Amino acid sequence: MKNQSETGSGPNRSTKKTAGASKPGSLPPPKYSEKDSLFTSDSLDNDNVTSRQEKTPRSTAVSRQSNEWQPSQYWVHVAVLTVFSAITRFYKIGLSNRVIFDEAHHMGFGGKYVNHTFYHDVHPPLAKMLIGLSEALTGFDGSFDFKSGSRFPANVNYTFMRLFNASFGVTLAPMAYATMVSLGCSPNAALLAGLLVCFDNALCTISRFALLDAMLLCFTAMSVLSLAGLYKYRNRPFSAAWFKWLLATGVSLGLVASAKWVGFLAVGLVGLYTLYELYDIFGQQEVGVVSHLWHWVTRVVALVAIPVAIYMLCFVVHFNLLYKSGPGDAEMDSLFQAGLQGSGLQNQPLDVAYGSKITLKSAHPGAGLLHSHTDAYPDGSKQQQITGYSHKDTNNDWIVKKIHGQSFGNTTETIEFVKNGDIVRLVHERTSRNLHSHSVAGHVSKRDWEVSGYGIDGTYPDANDHWRVEVVEELSKNNPERRLRTLATRFRLRHVNQNCVLRATGKSLPQWAWRQAEMVCDRRNHLDENTIWNVENHVNPLLPLAKSGQLKSSFLRNFVRLNLAMARSNNALTPDKDKFDALSSSPQDWPIMRLGMRMCGWEDGEVKFWLIGNPVVWLLSTLAVVLGPIQMLYYVVRRQRGVCDFARQSEWETHLYVSGILWGGWALHYLPFYAMGRVTYQHHYFPALYFAAMYLAYFVEWNGRRIAGTASSPSTRAALLALGIAAIANFLYFAPFTFGFDYPAKDLASRKWFSSWNIYDAAK
Repeated sequence: MKNQSETGSGPNRSTKKTAGASKPGSLPPPKYSEKDSLFTSDSLDNDNVTSRQEKTPRSTAVSRQSNEWQPSQYWVHVAVLTVFSAITRFYKIGLSNRVIFDEAHHMGFGGKYVNHTFYHDVHPPLAKMLIGLSEALTGFDGSFDFKSGSRFPANVNYTFMRLFNASFGVTLAPMAYATMVSLGCSPNAALLAGLLVCFDNALCTISRFALLDAMLLCFTAMSVLSLAGLYKYRNRPFSAAWFKWLLATGVSLGLVASAKWVGFLAVGLVGLYTLYELYDIFGQQEVGVVSHLWHWVTRVVALVAIPVAIYMLCFVVHFNLLYKSGPGDAEMDSLFQAGLQGSGLQNQPLDVAYGSKITLKSAHPGAGLLHSHTDAYPDGSKQQQITGYSHKDTNNDWIVKKIHGQSFGNTTETIEFVKNGDIVRLVHERTSRNLHSHSVAGHVSKRDWEVSGYGIDGTYPDANDHWRVEVVEELSKNNPERRLRTLATRFRLRHVNQNCVLRATGKSLPQWAWRQAEMVCDRRNHLDENTIWNVENHVNPLLPLAKSGQLKSSFLRNFVRLNLAMARSNNALTPDKDKFDALSSSPQDWPIMRLGMRMCGWEDGEVKFWLIGNPVVWLLSTLAVVLGPIQMLYYVVRRQRGVCDFARQSEWETHLYVSGILWGGWALHYLPFYAMGRVTYQHHYFPALYFAAMYLAYFVEWNGRRIAGTASSPSTRAALLALGIAAIANFLYFAPFTFGFDYPAKDLASRKWFSSWNIYDAAK
């Protein structure tokens, strides 16, 4: 297959047309500099290399072997990098028998899968399920709670759990190498990229514990490797190899997004590449309408449908494994909780009747249950307080009654059910106060009306005790009479006289109300989730219990609800300005290595780990990602002025594509953290570092070619070799921080290169 520069199609058509004399009124043809070609098509388009090899005599091919890939060389390099990675990730991995850093969270979550108890966390479930799998493979019985800093008991094979996790980290260096190969780099540059990833202390350290980061990095590396393969076969769309890499990209995106939400940054990288590629194809007039359609359809299926299916499948497995009531129940709605084994919401009547004792759960997260107690408001009406309370309490119980002056049946034969549109009274069981509202301003939300407890049941009848039931959503089946149902009916309570709706504001009342959630009657009629309620607990001895399966939430509803809860929890992880967090760091700290992080206690006799990167990798990659765009801008300005520094248009386009993938991957995985309000840590930079390390190797080779004219020049090879040796030497120098040390940290004072590094306490 010919490439675009050979056929004159695609982006190079304009170059073909302007090769001769200029048209009247047009710019003169670009003046090419006398420098040698930066990238030869032999080294950068492996597909064309293959096709040329098939047509080139053996003697000619051998004479160019330094620029072409030999299969044996490729697999030798992969094997070497894999061995080095395994040694650095597995060496002394069981040295510390304590729970280190976030192992307390993630190994604890893995134990929930062993025990099948439901929990809540800010991250998607895939990586935690894999940690749970490692625990199950050891025969772990789920009895250990993984408290931070505690020692592992003899029956917990923590070494295997860490080895299982570290195996994901082993793959990073070989995949970095393979990525560089697919992007068309020389063997030396690809090998350097693999070595920089293999011998970075931070990437190695984070892979050696049962954390989520090794899996996130592995799936990120899979994504960029697959994207590089897709780029490699960009001129052979719909071929078997192209389809293979397209599907691999979709699978990788599904995995990385299911490990941590930061994985969606990889999705963004692939999305931008795909849109640019489709835009480029759109400009190729020889591509017909049907072919255009197939380009879109195949990408939508592979890069949208497949990742979404994998992401949702992880939650299917998650819900099926966690079928027992646990500490995360409160983050889900009442109907979901009722489906968990051991939940107190099972074995309840289905249809709510007059005379039933119920609790009302707000749809607003954190508002809890409608609550009252004997304390009165200190101002306003000075009537009994109505609040929201998240814990189980008899002060959450209400009796459903008819309006003042009306009675209801209290036998099995005469019982009456509450239906949509009914006007009811809610009487607080413990104090006999009616749920009441009137034209008195709220106590925090002053623009809404106060809700209070008033009267003593029917002793002081007041029409302001009357509320209309308005059903918003019915989640059960076969409810033709639109009865109010336990857990399954979502409804609003509208005050009859004031025409306002009962609302959880999301704010807390002052200390005089025990900081409980504020409830008001919203006179502006904001019909959002904050005004929606459901019956959570229901007691009525006159009614039969619901049949099995009647109180069950659908998967799609649970999926949406849990993801919204994860988003809220992520947004709540904001830094506390009043507290000093020794573990957190800011995005501006990461590229310059301003801070390291103590991963455990710092007692002299205990094994200690200090999370810090390899200065050669971090600082030089930072220099590369800063200089790269500046250099790119330099060439863009020169091209705009009519001076081209490349012998062929394809060389410039290749540089744009490769830089877009590597530098763009770094930028997409790093710059968004400046806009995030959540607390950040050093390990958030690691996916960006993976791209930066590859870009450093590419940047060095690219400029070596610009200077020497070929990648095989002694100077270019010497620069790549020097970088590799320096990276390995620095890794070994900082190895005690990576593999652990059990002597006073001050003994490593010579490794404190920056005054901001907290290797040891100055007072000691």
